Amino acid sequence: MAEVYIRVAEEENEEPMEIPSEDDGTVLLSTVAAQFPGACGLRFRSPVSQCMRGVRLVEGILHAPENGWGNLVYVVNYPKDNKRKMEEIDAASAVKMKRGDMKTSDLIVLGLPWKTTEQDLKDYFSTFGEVIMVQVKRDVKTGNSKGFGFVRFTEYETQDKVISQRHMIDGRWCDCKLPNSKQGPDEPMRSRKVFVGRCTEDMTADELRQFFMQYGEVTDVFIPKPFRAFAFVSFADDQVASSLCGEDLIIKGVSVHISNAEPKHEVLYIRGESAQDLI
Repeated sequence: MAEVYIRVAEEENEEPMEIPSEDDGTVLLSTVAAQFPGACGLRFRSPVSQCMRGVRLVEGILHAPENGWGNLVYVVNYPKDNKRKMEEIDAASAVKMKRGDMKTSDLIVLGLPWKTTEQDLKDYFSTFGEVIMVQVKRDVKTGNSKGFGFVRFTEYETQDKVISQRHMIDGRWCDCKLPNSKQGPDEPMRSRKVFVGRCTEDMTADELRQFFMQYGEVTDVFIPKPFRAFAFVSFADDQVASSLCGEDLIIKGVSVHISNAEPKHEVLYIRGESAQDLI
């Protein structure tokens, strides 16, 4: 008997694949499984009753229906548990592939102890996954740490995991964040300054400077006079300032709110008063 090909698909509405039969007109289940891993049989829709019928399987051999294989499309049967498992694997693979397409970014590490070195940083973060780069920002003149640094990972999943939790590094709690992207050519200079709201009158410029130095080098602290319950803090690095925006921090037992300092051409109203000249 001449070799024939039967049309087989994983689902009825999918494009079928042609599977070769044996010389006697039967089809080996192993031949089907080679193209559809996990297959345990075939079924087809009866042209007369429109009901699904199973193809007879004997000792690993699939036998043609009474009228031969014809031009019907045969659908693959899977064990229920195996099919569910395969669907779960496919879903997990899709997520993994999507993750794999996403590139990692440099994460800013805030609150680093002054003694922390780049090797210390690499040793710590290597416990989460492969590290591409670490850097501790230092003062150009003194070589002393500025209290923050950067880390980058190979895998996006590792990056997600690191961002989602706080980190105890050399005895101090540190945070890892994605630095805000710059929105324009003048953004780096503008974003070095943050607005500190809800300040109390007993907070001095020196106290604010000492507090914010744990995040990075502070270049200026401005408290308006007469006192208006807010202040401005400027950093040497715009990424430190950007990373603090939106945070609520505790200073001298008081919760202050950090936000972007508005550009000069915008007017900021605090308790009904214009603060345009203070920015």
